Formats: sequence, C-alpha cells, structure tokens
Amino acid sequence: MRNLLFIVAFLCGVFQLNAQSQELARNFFDQGEFEKALKIYQQLAKENPGNPVFFYGVISSFQQLENFDAAEELLREKLENTANNPNLLIELGHNFELREDPKKADEFYKEALDAINARPNFAYGIARGFEKYNLLDEAAQAYEKGMALHSDHNFNLQLARIYGEQGKIEEMFDNYLDLIDENPNLFHVANREFGRYISEDSGAEANMIFRKLLLKKLQENPQVFYNEMLAWLFIQQKDFDKAFAQQKAVYRRGEAGLQDILNLAVLAERAGDSQAAKEIVAYAIEEAPSENIVLQGKRFLLNLAGKDATTNFKEIEKEYQALFEEFGLDLKTLDLQLDYAGFLAFKAGEREQAIEQLRELSEITRSNFDKARVKMELADVLVLEEKFNEALIYYSQVQNLMKNDAMSQQARFKVAKTSYFKGDFKWAKTQLDVLKSSTSQLIANDAMELSLLIEDNSIEDTAQVALKKYARADLLAFQGKNEAAIAILDEILANHKGEKIEDEVLFKQAQLYENIEEFEKAESNYLEIIRLFNTDILADNANYYLAELYAKYLDNPERAMEYYEQIIFNFADSIYFVDARKKFRRLRGDTIE
Repeated sequence: MRNLLFIVAFLCGVFQLNAQSQELARNFFDQGEFEKALKIYQQLAKENPGNPVFFYGVISSFQQLENFDAAEELLREKLENTANNPNLLIELGHNFELREDPKKADEFYKEALDAINARPNFAYGIARGFEKYNLLDEAAQAYEKGMALHSDHNFNLQLARIYGEQGKIEEMFDNYLDLIDENPNLFHVANREFGRYISEDSGAEANMIFRKLLLKKLQENPQVFYNEMLAWLFIQQKDFDKAFAQQKAVYRRGEAGLQDILNLAVLAERAGDSQAAKEIVAYAIEEAPSENIVLQGKRFLLNLAGKDATTNFKEIEKEYQALFEEFGLDLKTLDLQLDYAGFLAFKAGEREQAIEQLRELSEITRSNFDKARVKMELADVLVLEEKFNEALIYYSQVQNLMKNDAMSQQARFKVAKTSYFKGDFKWAKTQLDVLKSSTSQLIANDAMELSLLIEDNSIEDTAQVALKKYARADLLAFQGKNEAAIAILDEILANHKGEKIEDEVLFKQAQLYENIEEFEKAESNYLEIIRLFNTDILADNANYYLAELYAKYLDNPERAMEYYEQIIFNFADSIYFVDARKKFRRLRGDTIE
C-alpha cells in the first residue's frame, strides 16, 4: 500500500512538472523566444514520446526558426513509425507551404484526401487538420468526400460554416436548411448564421439567394418550416405584408397559434408599419377562438388609434368604454384600464379623471406586480400634473413592492428624474449614481447621461440657473408641450451662450424640432453642435441623428453617408458605430454580411 501511494505521489509530481514546463515553453513561444521554447519542447518530447502536444511544439518551433529541414525530418520519421495518421501528411504539406513550395505541398494534401477513400471515418479528423491552417477548399473536400462515402456521416454544419467563409452563400444556406430539416433543434444555431448575411435590403444578393432557395424548397417539399423561414426573411426586410402571408399559411396548417400572428403585428408596429399591423390584428380578431385573443387584438388597435390621434379623443374614449362593456371592469382587463388611464392623461388631457381611475384600480389589484404597475402609472400622471412629492411617494412604494426587480430600478430612475424636474439636483444625482451599475443597460445609460448633465452644469454655474431652466424645458417636453419647451431652450441659448450646457440645449431642441417635423431647424442645430462641440460627449449623437435626418426625412442620401462615415472614422467607441457602419454600407450599395 505504501509503495502504491509512493508511485501515485511520484506520478503526480511528474505530471505537475510537465505541466509547468509546457506552460513555460508556451510562454516562450508566444513571446517569440523560439529557441528557448524548442529546447523545452524537445526535452518534454524525449520524456513523453507519445504526447502529440510536445511533438508538434517541437515542429512549430523549428518552423518559426525557419529550420524546415529539421521539421520535415521529424515529420517523415513520425509518419514511417505511425500507422494510419494521414494528418501527418497535412503537416508535411504545410511545412512545404512555409518553405514556399506549393506544388509539393499540394501533393501531400492530395495524399491526405485520398486516404479518405480507404478510411471514410478519417474524414472529420482530416478536415479539421486542413481547417487548422485555413485550407478551406481542402477541408470542404474532406467533409464532402466523407459524406459521399459513408451515408451515416453528416457534416452539413461544418460545411455550411466553411461555405459561408468561402463566400458560397447559396451552398451555405442550402446546407443549413438541410440541417434544420433533419434536426429542428438546430434552427436557432442556423438562424444566428443567417443573421450575419441577411439585411433589410430585399435587393441584396444574400437576401435574393435565400428567398429563391426557400421558394424552391417549398415547391419541392411543402413543409411548414420553409414558410416560417420565409416569414423570418420578410420580417428582416420589414416587408410585413409578405411575412403575414407566410404566417397565415403556417397558422392554417395548424402549426402555430394566433399569438404568433399578434406578435408579428407588434413587430410591424415597432417598425413603423401601422397599416400592416392593423390588417394583421384584424385577421387575428376575426379568427380568434378565445375571448383573450379578441381582447388583446382590440386593445392593440385602440392603442394604435390613440397614438395617431390628434383631435378625435372623444371617439377613442367611446371605443374604450365599449370594450369595458364587452369585457368588464375587473382584473381581466387591467392592461386595458392602464392603457385607458395613459390615454386620458397623456393624449386627451383629462389627468384628474386618469388619477381618480388609477387610485381606484390600485385598491382592487391583488399581486404586488399589478399593484406596482398601477402605482407606477399613477406616479407618472402625477409628475405630468407637477405633483412631484406625491409622485415620489408612489415611486418609492413601487420600489418596496418590487425589491430586486427591474421595475424597482425603473422606479428609482423615475425618482431621480422627478427630483431633477423639481430642481432637487443633489438628491437626483445621488439616486442616479446608484443606478449607474444597474443590471438594465438602458437604465444605466440613462442614469449616466443625466448624472453627467447635472454634474457638468453645477461646477461653473453654482446657482444652477441654466440647469433649472433646462429641467423645466425637459418637463414641458414630457408634458407634450414641445413649442413651450423650445421657447425656454431658445432663452437659454440667448442668455447662457458659451456655457457648458449649450450643446445639451442644442441637442434637446433638435430632438423637439424633429417631433414637430421642423426638420430644417433640427438640421441647423445638429450642424451647430458638430461645428462647436465635435470633440465633446454629444458629438457622435449629433453626427448620427443628422445622418438619420438626411436619410429619412430630407431625402439626401449623400449627406447621410457623409455623417454615418464620421461615426465610423471618428467615433469607433460610439454606441451608434455598428448601426452607422451598416447603414453607410447599405447606402453605398454593399452586400451586408
């Protein structure tokens, strides 16, 4: 027993020593000290002749030292003494490629591929060997040969990835679709890859290839899966009418419920296609087998009508009342009642009625979650009414009801924003600094921005005169009084020119000009920020929003490209960088991958 323990202890010591030596060799190699790495790897290989890591460590070190003859000699010796290891042929080929003898390299690569004829099971290992040196054509041949010679082999996933890297878009899509056809669980894996190639541009090459391939497969084998993929493609292209046609086909075959149809309507509405959203929801209501779907659909349509409404508020109120008569005024219609309160307060201007309704609703809700939702909405309306202290009480109650929840963090941010509206900047900043580490990135970013606004504009102006005016304008904007907010911002620009807050005022005013469709004035403000503050914190925002303005409203794609390009070259760390690059390339006519 003592001898056994001694042997175990000895072996553990040897393994530990080998691991330390291997780590040292790797460090030397990574640092470019190849001679030192070589000596250690040679010693390790001598002591452990069967360990491939040490052997290839010697080979790589010789190759880095350009001692290709020594590497070749070792590889040939290994090949002669090893049965059935065609990957050594790839290593020999690579060694010849390093010494700039591609003809000889190709001979060894071909020999490795030929080995698959006798041993199809070697296909995967040989293909991986080629991939190691980015020999994609040879790797693809190895996988293809392995599948052709052995029907049980399935390398579609590996081939799809390689085809994508080779730019063989149709072959890539085809392989992924075959994979999903055989194993639906791989749908999400493939979909992530599709997202790298498919863009919003229906005329892009990848989009057209994918659409053509799906339609062909649907004709040959009318499986629901192909309808679903076509719907996904049309959603990416924001072509919701066509996506709806595919979703209907899926629904009619009993493979999906109406909830998927409603989800499509939500996507259409978010993308700004209200007309498509309305048609989709109307269909869901007509087909609905349950009261719940009907309620969801009608609520959705009423929300759309409320957003678009400018004068016909009484008509919309009547529609809400008709729904309450149809579905009742209880917890089943809680979402609808919250929508109604929001409509009364933020659109129809009937805030007292909204407050009264929400107070009553808070008394009948049962779960903490529902109570918190009602109190949050009530607090928002109280802020609208400038009843700040009462609003703060309700936000605090939400925090207590929903501790350690995202809603609690949202309520804390609203406490900070309300304190900021009422001019209590010190308390607002205290709350915001806590939220900088929020688990919600959106809340954390908003908290950071508002905290910086307060801090930057409290240093030079200790009385915070300009900041108080700015907060007032911000509140007026929240209340939907855009013109009044713009007037106060004009006053700040006139009386506080050259102060720290000037760029914030110009940017806020530009956003409000966009809201009231005064696009030329918004353009002027963005250009002024770029001219005066192009190294400050809002510079990337101004460049990006100006590009968007030219692209969407001022019909000037050339100028849009110019400002997207500014983001790409001058603001690489901007949150707008990825989007700006994609939109720039699309305007230039590139195929987006």
